[in-house]
Amino acid sequence: MITHPELWAFAANWYRLLDIHAPLESFRPLLTQDVQLVFPEATVTGFEGYSGWYNNVINIFFDEEHTLKVADITEQNEAGCEAHVVVNWHASIWNAPEARSIRLMMDADQTWQVRRQEDGSLAVSKYVVNFMTYEPGSCKL
Repeated sequence: MITHPELWAFAANWYRLLDIHAPLESFRPLLTQDVQLVFPEATVTGFEGYSGWYNNVINIFFDEEHTLKVADITEQNEAGCEAHVVVNWHASIWNAPEARSIRLMMDADQTWQVRRQEDGSLAVSKYVVNFMTYEPGSCKL
C-alpha cells in the first residue's frame, strides 16, 4: 500500500525537479517503462516520449514555481494507487523577439496512477492533466 505521506513526498519531489529544470535522467526512476503522460498539448509514452516533451518545455518556461495543493489517494490496490493531484503553477514565458516575458499562473488538476517498484520506490505509470484553472492576469497556453 502507498501511504498519503509517501504520495505527497513523491509528488512534491516531482515538482521540485521540474522547478529546477533537473537533468532529464533525474526523472527516469520516477516513471514506469510503459508510462503514459497526457498533457494539454501532447500525449507521450515511455521515457523517450517524456524526454522529447521535457526537453521542449524547459526551453519554453522559466522561473517556474510549482506548489502542491492536493495529493489524495482516490483508489488503491496491490500494485499502487490512483491519485487526484492539484498543483499551482507559475511560470514565465519569453516569446522572441518580445521585449518582455509573460506570466502563466494556474492550478492544474491531474489524475496520476502511481505504482510501487520492485525496489520499493514509487513511479508514475499514468499522468493526466484533466483541466487548468487560470488565475486573473495569467496568460493562456
